[in-house]
Amino acid sequence: MSDFEDNLKKAEGYLARFKRDGVLNRIGGQDVASADGSTFESISSVDLKPLATVARGKAADIDRAAKAAKEAFPAWAALPGEARKKLLHKISDLIVARAEEIAFVECMDTGQSLKFMSKAALRGAENFRFFADRAPEARDGKVLRAPGQLNMTTRAPIGPVGIITPWNTPFMLSTWKIAPALAAGCTVVHKPAEFSPLTARLLIEIAEEAGLPPGVLNLVNGMGEDAGRALTEHPDIKAIGFVGESRTGSMIMKQGADTLKRVHFELGGKNPVIVFADADLDRAADAAVFMIYSLNGERCTSSSRLLVEESIYDAFTAKVAERANRIKVGHPLDPQTVIGPLVHPVHEQKVLSYFEIGVAEGATLAAGGRKIDGPGGGPYVAPTLFTNVRNDMRIAQEEIFGPVLSAIPFKDEAEALAIANDVQYGLTGYLWTADVTRAFRFTDALQAGMIWVNSENVRHLPTPFGGVKNSGIGRDGGDWSFDFYMETKNIAFATAPANIQKLGG
Repeated sequence: MSDFEDNLKKAEGYLARFKRDGVLNRIGGQDVASADGSTFESISSVDLKPLATVARGKAADIDRAAKAAKEAFPAWAALPGEARKKLLHKISDLIVARAEEIAFVECMDTGQSLKFMSKAALRGAENFRFFADRAPEARDGKVLRAPGQLNMTTRAPIGPVGIITPWNTPFMLSTWKIAPALAAGCTVVHKPAEFSPLTARLLIEIAEEAGLPPGVLNLVNGMGEDAGRALTEHPDIKAIGFVGESRTGSMIMKQGADTLKRVHFELGGKNPVIVFADADLDRAADAAVFMIYSLNGERCTSSSRLLVEESIYDAFTAKVAERANRIKVGHPLDPQTVIGPLVHPVHEQKVLSYFEIGVAEGATLAAGGRKIDGPGGGPYVAPTLFTNVRNDMRIAQEEIFGPVLSAIPFKDEAEALAIANDVQYGLTGYLWTADVTRAFRFTDALQAGMIWVNSENVRHLPTPFGGVKNSGIGRDGGDWSFDFYMETKNIAFATAPANIQKLGG
């Protein structure tokens, strides 16, 4: 039996429970159907066949979950940080123990290849370990002295929070939000994306097996227009952490306005990778290819615009096209596959539409640009490269969220910077140059929340993660996460008699 055949057999075993039992909501430590009994089907990205019947939560289900989170909050918030640390480490250990199951389920639910999903579950475990270690110091603040006064700051968890996560790498991104919330002492209502709901169920099972008290983490599946809206409007939910489209983020902000909801958004991107002629061009080409074609191009930090200095433009884009044409598209559980099927036919239609748009705008298809007949008949598309692109074209301005790269030439540093900044987004940027002074100048002026110089996206968990402009609000990572999930309080102690004005004496 080949590795691929063995993977298929294992995946069938892992998915059997979902096909048999479906996916219920999990509220207050109990499995519950939706209040009105409604459901929806989660389909496989590979063959579009049903994977599970999922409870479709709505406002009544969100209300029940929010009340469970509110009831569980005082005890969880009062738990010593060391106790939360121990419990979150146990969650991490159990994630590692079930990493293969998580990866295989996610491959079939999202279409992402095992090449990347095998590491995503382990990254989720690292997220829990990282924030677990910081739980004991989450409430720590500063001592600030003033004449005749000593100020002490402290932090306290904000309360029950809502977490809304996307369909791309859903398990890892859920841990990225949920782990710091739990470490801070918040309780959580989690609404995963309807396209890929299965691993959210695995996460809450793991958390409760580790000893997480009932109601601390609650799971409600459903659609954005009903469950998502109810969560963002609920008065018991004090904050919303959201990862997804910029347009949806804007809607969430409006919906949460009446309850003065605190929001943290990780939104879309149209991220540039800027390559100067003095760069290590082979490494730059490898990085550009990796950052757009890994994870099916369905990632907010993908480098979807390739800006190349004119003198090397033709040779460099030829390198990228050659690499793109060699990428294997296939079944996500095949160990050799790099690009699997897109998450859903609805998303496939969006991506395919941009192939037509790009050609109509006058760009040249240097690689891909077509649908592929992949195993199972799912929504497979070829890794695509457009050349002769202008930055005012839609393929250079709009987030496609697929394996589609638009290559734009530039004359000099000033033009490269102008092109890089001339989009509504500002999540990441990637700069390739051997000129250190240029790197300092360019990164200082580049409008992005995160920039990598002579590197692909290599995350260091203590650093801030987030974007500017339409790419988001706020930062995750390190202490920045605790700033979102906690309120800061200042207490001022008089150390000498103050001159108090006498009124009415």
